[in-house]
Amino acid sequence: MQDQPTASELVEAVADFIRNHAMPQLQGHAAFHARVAANALDIVKRELEVAPAANAEETSRLQSLLGMEGSLEDLNRELCRRIETGELGLDTRGLKDHLWRTTLTKLSIDQPNYSGYRRALDEEAKS
Repeated sequence: MQDQPTASELVEAVADFIRNHAMPQLQGHAAFHARVAANALDIVKRELEVAPAANAEETSRLQSLLGMEGSLEDLNRELCRRIETGELGLDTRGLKDHLWRTTLTKLSIDQPNYSGYRRALDEEAKS
């Protein structure tokens, strides 16, 4: 039996091909678009690796915060509704932490080299 590559491994291989084989042969707009494509594949790879656990953690935080069950989409919709109506605010226990954790997770997928994200991780490690 042969082991199949994971989706993450396939995405990484395509991004590597674009960066190391296709891009050096391209110029101008084509090189720019190849770089954008490789970066998009990097985001997809991180999403595949991070999202399952992150979504479970976010769902758990929201269920605790809202006192209800539901899908991640439904829970986020309810969170937005409660914030909009003033039922929840930054003084609500757990809300600020939830928003911070969710933001850090999104940055870990979209912009893991962003200096503000790196600084936040360093500050967390120190505390």
